[in-house]
Amino acid sequence: MPQQQPTVCFVIPTRDRSAELERTLAAIGRLPVAGEVLVVDNGSASPVLAPGSLPNGLPVRLECLPFNEGAGARNRVIDHTDADWIVMLDDDSHPTDARFLDALAEAPDTAFAISADIFLPNAGTREMGGLPEVFIGCGVAFRREAFEELGGYDASFGYYAEEYDLAARILLAGGSVLFDPRFRVDHFKVAAGRDMNIIVERLVRNNGWVMQRYAPESDRRAQLREIRGRCRFIADREDARYGLGRGLVELRRTINAQRRRPMPAPLFDRFTGLAAAREALQRAYASDRFATACVVDTGKNAWCVERALDELGVARAAESDADSLVIGTMSPGPMLDAAARRAGSHRRVIAPWTIADSAVSASHGAAALAG
Repeated sequence: MPQQQPTVCFVIPTRDRSAELERTLAAIGRLPVAGEVLVVDNGSASPVLAPGSLPNGLPVRLECLPFNEGAGARNRVIDHTDADWIVMLDDDSHPTDARFLDALAEAPDTAFAISADIFLPNAGTREMGGLPEVFIGCGVAFRREAFEELGGYDASFGYYAEEYDLAARILLAGGSVLFDPRFRVDHFKVAAGRDMNIIVERLVRNNGWVMQRYAPESDRRAQLREIRGRCRFIADREDARYGLGRGLVELRRTINAQRRRPMPAPLFDRFTGLAAAREALQRAYASDRFATACVVDTGKNAWCVERALDELGVARAAESDADSLVIGTMSPGPMLDAAARRAGSHRRVIAPWTIADSAVSASHGAAALAG
């Protein structure tokens, strides 16, 4: 007997990007899905226009806010839908097909959120950011009851890193965040309205808040140093040192006001991706031992990969001499892109997450269907 498909409520905050919103609504209107759409006008200068319904019959509700509430606008869905799942999108992102409904229908009860495999069609790569159990806001589905019980996003973050805070609360509540490559989202990532100084300012402050709140005391200072270093790298790359300075000042001013809810060490290892790195590298080591490795394509939380290799007693070597090449990022998009890019190599390449093989295969299959 076929499994009944869940109902969904698509939530789309928007601000002064009418063309992008129109394209996203058109894409959703082609999906065979039951539910509704909530468009939240986040303080646009010009009135937002949205149809009353889409071609597939989905009703569209428009809520207009007098000012920009950032990620807090997404919480407007609370108590206003009875759908099984809440699907969070941006006004320039949308699911590419309806396979995500199977992912939602088959998710275990402990899965409070399903994270999408997010592609950037204009760049030819996947979205950066996130971790194995930290989703990206432009492509994630929440169980409605869980989202409402947790109170949604912390509006004080404004935007950037608010996903990390909510993911941490999901883990602390006994839930999990699952990545499912059947949930594929295209994010056209329009540059309009993106100020890198403001972005870097929010990144350093908000990520600092997250670690101040949830890192075990034994890890807290090291994690704060890691955040400052990574944000400094981004600021240098994006010529946003002014924003970095403002963010550091704001973090110092507000850090002691963050309520501590430190995670137990095993839970924090899941949150950072260290648990995923350990599992993948231990499995690779058990199947075919390797004495040396070179960590390549480094990115977010590369320290997890390094620590997991150290725990196995694997020495480092130059890329040309190493027994294995290990991808050095726990951010799903860059990790999966690197795994796909190196898949045809004659070298042994190990991804620090066991989902990598199935995700790469799924993306190749989706591309073949699209072609």
